[in-house]
Amino acid sequence: MIDEIFPIVDDNGAVVGSATRKECHSGSMQLHPVVHLHVVDPDRRSVLLQQRARTKKIQPGAWDTAVGGHVDFGEDVHTALIRESREELGIDASDAEFVCKYVFQSSIERELVYVHFMSLPKDIKICANIDEVINVRFWSIEEIEAAMGSGILTPNFESEFIKIVKPKILSAL
Repeated sequence: MIDEIFPIVDDNGAVVGSATRKECHSGSMQLHPVVHLHVVDPDRRSVLLQQRARTKKIQPGAWDTAVGGHVDFGEDVHTALIRESREELGIDASDAEFVCKYVFQSSIERELVYVHFMSLPKDIKICANIDEVINVRFWSIEEIEAAMGSGILTPNFESEFIKIVKPKILSAL
């Protein structure tokens, strides 16, 4: 199997090189872009989360953003968001709103995260890819807060929830 190639970017997102997935996730700390999509239901004050497949090398089995994935080398952020949304949940995210970008760092990688939101479409049909996702469901703000720090949620999602997701939901009320 050929290893995927990711762009290496500066803090502003300008491509400065490329590296394999393995190189990016081996502690090299090369900054590479990813997309996150939060599907929210402001009426119910809830967020769609996915439970990551147990075969994932990073955070297997943990609950995470509805959609999260890498931008491939030569691909723009919007195209990656559309591709990842279709691959993981079978949904169309072409109308998703870009909210912000920030650098996330763990012990093995650095990511430039492009955060997007979309409100729950009335006709949404979720078709989760079993190679990527074990389960999907809506979590209330209170359920997420109760699960914080327990290891059920990915650390990246917890941070994003506190700083971006919860304030965005509450401002829609």
